Amino acid sequence: MGIRRLNHAVLYVRDVARSVQFYTDVLGFHVVHRRHNAAFLRAAESDNDHDLGLFQVRGSATRSTGVGLYHLAWSVGTLPELADFAERLAAVGALVGSSDHGVSKSLYGKDPDGLEFEVSWFVPRDRVTDEMSATPTIARLDIEAEIARWGADLAGAP
Repeated sequence: MGIRRLNHAVLYVRDVARSVQFYTDVLGFHVVHRRHNAAFLRAAESDNDHDLGLFQVRGSATRSTGVGLYHLAWSVGTLPELADFAERLAAVGALVGSSDHGVSKSLYGKDPDGLEFEVSWFVPRDRVTDEMSATPTIARLDIEAEIARWGADLAGAP
């Protein structure tokens, strides 16, 4: 058991509105969540929560100061798999954070070159409530509490 697939990419961009227009007009993405300096988009044929995140950098950043890839996110099948990745990442000093996003539970790590990535478990679509999906959230992740809530064998959304 392990990584199942790439779930989404997040980019740092100079102008969120301009980037949203490009990805919607040219590539057919749809906006699913929007904030002043961020947007989350879904590809036309996708059933993901989002396939692309866009975060606006401050000022007139150049590639060397922030425009570009923020992170890639992969998904796992079960919460115990996520817990295993948390242990493995922590053991090598690569775990840099974790978050409960309501519809997903995420770990953040950095590879030896400092490139950030995310490993997530997604609540099955038939268990996502309107409240969970209405507003993007970021809370402290307690993997053991999530296993107690959802069970060790519940397969996450693909």
